[in-house]
Amino acid sequence: MTITQMLQQSGLLTVLGMGVVFVFLAIMIILMHALHAVVHAFHLDKDVCGAQQKPGQINDVKNTDDEVVAAVAAAIHKDEK
Repeated sequence: MTITQMLQQSGLLTVLGMGVVFVFLAIMIILMHALHAVVHAFHLDKDVCGAQQKPGQINDVKNTDDEVVAAVAAAIHKDEK
């Protein structure tokens, strides 16, 4: 096998590999668009329980457990010694 034949074979293999990847990505994009349409058609994108936290909203500090706070304070105090 000559160097020219090897370069032709490697070029063909490279183009074939890139073609396979391109076709796979195109099929994946088409399927994602189809799934998007199905999800919107059946209204599966709605929040069922409405418990999703809004952006920028922080958790309520009053919900912290006093025992947890005491344990953290004791651990910090123990490490300071």
